Amino acid sequence: MAIHITGAPCCWGIDDPHNHDNPPWQRVLQEASKAGYKAIELGPYGYIPIDIKLVSNELSKNGLSVVAGTIFDDLVDEGNYENLLKQVDDICSIITKLPSLPMEEGQHFNTPYLTVMDWGHDERDFTAGHSDRAPRLNDTVWNQMMNHIKGICEAAAKWGVRPVIHPHAGGYIEFADEIDKVAQDIPYEMAGLCLDTGHLQYSGMDPIEWLRKYADRLDYIHFKDINREIYEEVLNEHIHFFDGCGKGSMCPIGTGILDYPAIYKLLTEELHYNGYITIEQERDPKNSGTSLRDVKASLDYLKSIGF
Repeated sequence: MAIHITGAPCCWGIDDPHNHDNPPWQRVLQEASKAGYKAIELGPYGYIPIDIKLVSNELSKNGLSVVAGTIFDDLVDEGNYENLLKQVDDICSIITKLPSLPMEEGQHFNTPYLTVMDWGHDERDFTAGHSDRAPRLNDTVWNQMMNHIKGICEAAAKWGVRPVIHPHAGGYIEFADEIDKVAQDIPYEMAGLCLDTGHLQYSGMDPIEWLRKYADRLDYIHFKDINREIYEEVLNEHIHFFDGCGKGSMCPIGTGILDYPAIYKLLTEELHYNGYITIEQERDPKNSGTSLRDVKASLDYLKSIGF
């Protein structure tokens, strides 16, 4: 088994790159290194600058590589499509010039990946985790989103970057029916999946069942954990997904409701997963003072159970 655990800027509260409370990206890299990580995601477009020399120097200083870049934006609106394609080119122009991570035997595709997530719709944000209440796209608009995703994938492929579609609570690719439709509509030759254990659990799915179901399309994985008490509280409120995270719905791995020993057994003994898994713990960036403590605790816990 060769599984590498990596980090992500969302553990410092970086989900909106324009949030004035975000900590400096240099501090995020420093603390990721101090916690014991060897690689990190680039984070949402616009947070870490598209400046190869500057970013390379900071990564080198901290002994880090980049495991993935991120498209986290409105994948539905036709008016946003050109912006999405620009993001692909900007992100791929930097991640393809950074030192590459080792490719393990059995790993489907080499890093760096491009995670592709839909975001930016209040009507879905307020119904995150509620499959029965969340509105769905009609066939015409769904197909429009699929065409946008295919265009993103084709643009990434020109850079030699593997796109992975990431179902995300509060977006239009969240629930079981939508994940199945994506898998049906986007050929695996075009994009893999990045399943997130925490988002699956948050949105009413069993992470074990869904990791197993799409094991043959699983190019990359995200790990997170959920505080049961706060999760149940925010599900009973009319609240944005990230406002719930600001209350502490996400917690260090090993302290929440997900069964990580069972997930470890599934990935290593049954699925023989090799490659990269990124830890996430969304929060309010005002609370990033405890990020180093928490990301180290998550990494230490995963190591303690065998990862």
